[in-house]
Amino acid sequence: MSETGTVPSYEQLREKLAEVLDPEINLSIVELGLVYDIQYDDGTVLVTMTLTSPGCPLGPVIRGEAYAKLREVPGVKDVDVQIVWNPPWDPRTMASEDVKMALGIW
Repeated sequence: MSETGTVPSYEQLREKLAEVLDPEINLSIVELGLVYDIQYDDGTVLVTMTLTSPGCPLGPVIRGEAYAKLREVPGVKDVDVQIVWNPPWDPRTMASEDVKMALGIW
């Protein structure tokens, strides 16, 4: 339990991350399938995610927004956003159906 006594649920954390948009395509990083894991431990949230490409110039912006959004959640004292490249992001298998439609992936 955190010092404030508030322990956010996985769903609360996921919903907050869903507010973060990829600035290039204006779609949620959660719906895009970029977020691989969210863990909460005694006030610290660890997010494991990827980007649409290793050369994504807006990676620091997305990482910063994820940090800022999660810090708004009661019970969150710190956030660690880890960018990983394995498994490689594949929108055909990782994105939501709505995102696939928006991107024209059938």
